[in-house]
Amino acid sequence: MAFSQQLELESSSPSLVYSVRRKRPELVAPAKPTPRETKPLSDIDCQEGLRVQIPIIQFYPHQPSFTEKDPVQVIKHALAQALVFYYPLAGRLKEASDGKLLVDCNHQGLMFIEADADLTLHQFPHPLKPPFPCFQQLLFQPPASQGIIDTPIFLIQVTRLKCGGFIFALRFNHVMVDGVGLVQFLSAVAEIARGAEQPSVQPEWRRELLNARNPPRVTFNHREYEQQLPTDSNDDDDAVATDFEQRSFFFGPTELAAIRSLLPSDLNQQATSFEVLTSYVWRCRTRALQMDPKEDVRMMCLMDARGKFEKAEFPAGYYGSCFAFPAAVASAGELCEKPLEYAVRLVRDAGGEVSEEYMHSVADLMVSEGRPLFTTVRSCLVLDTTEAGFRDLDFGWGKALYGGMALAGAGVFPAVNFHVPSQNAVGEEGVLLLVSLPNQLIKAFAKELDHNMHASPYFT
Repeated sequence: MAFSQQLELESSSPSLVYSVRRKRPELVAPAKPTPRETKPLSDIDCQEGLRVQIPIIQFYPHQPSFTEKDPVQVIKHALAQALVFYYPLAGRLKEASDGKLLVDCNHQGLMFIEADADLTLHQFPHPLKPPFPCFQQLLFQPPASQGIIDTPIFLIQVTRLKCGGFIFALRFNHVMVDGVGLVQFLSAVAEIARGAEQPSVQPEWRRELLNARNPPRVTFNHREYEQQLPTDSNDDDDAVATDFEQRSFFFGPTELAAIRSLLPSDLNQQATSFEVLTSYVWRCRTRALQMDPKEDVRMMCLMDARGKFEKAEFPAGYYGSCFAFPAAVASAGELCEKPLEYAVRLVRDAGGEVSEEYMHSVADLMVSEGRPLFTTVRSCLVLDTTEAGFRDLDFGWGKALYGGMALAGAGVFPAVNFHVPSQNAVGEEGVLLLVSLPNQLIKAFAKELDHNMHASPYFT
């Protein structure tokens, strides 16, 4: 089915409405006494763009052999045990006079909400994909928990379903963990929920590894932090619009093969699926937004840097932020007019820059330039979670039917796309693209996806 047809079908379908009964939020502290200390975060952690809360959601089916077990109590107990090892996550963030962030390891705990919903898992639209109906019911966020300073670092809601399944939803403070670190912590919780006494991977703080050098020396041209001014044309609708629409588009083997057929054979063999799909979406998005051909546009790809350190092996249990988002930059006109190969090579070259020195250069930039926000004008940021392991998190009820990002844009910066592992209605594995665009442009974007796809010789 064409993407534009899929969009029309979903828009015309009745929306699911249900109610959730929540108990009063409570704090879950470490199960045993933990060190009372203050720990500084790294200069990578402290940047402005990470001072946000990010929502995640996991769906788990009923398991007949687990009828006597309560997922709420199992997970709450496992969280308390896991926080003994990850005790900084039970603390509260503070900000020093110079803007540096610290965590006060004060044993206060994370926020936990027990809930019950009046529906079954099968009542949700299938296959499961964002946007999820009544999502705010599945992750209640008390007003007092907003912001990142002096608030719980994690907020978790476990919602039982009438069928015996459950939904695990959380909101995490991004300055404390990145995606890899989050999965590492949740894996520890899952291991303990299944009976382990301690995590198989021991956590490592070591935030000093990503602090700025003295004196700072910026050695790369970090175009992801160039601050651009909006223009008077309509090419900045995504930067100034307030009404955004969340959508998910599934790219299975057929769609990915069609996109790859637009590339020369040598590049098709070299490029990853992430690079190919990211480049394709970048070009379609730019065309849909009808940007000024002379203006520069950016696609920033979030790249994990743990394997890029050569001088010394990076600690396996490190759970702080260790990534960069180098920017592929092109004029809107060239990006839209040139073959897809042009965009793919730009994305590949940008990602290839990330190294140990690149990470040190970013840390130095944070200190020397006042921790700037990444560029948001005429920019898009993409994160690939297909190998992150969210679906593999098993609290004793098996793997998640859907696991990962709950919202495109993470509910914070609209122009953030996510690649999430998923299946279509017939069980094919593929990539779910989560996008957020001004609502008047969603149809144009879907048509661009279709138009470019059917230009592929793969369909002739």
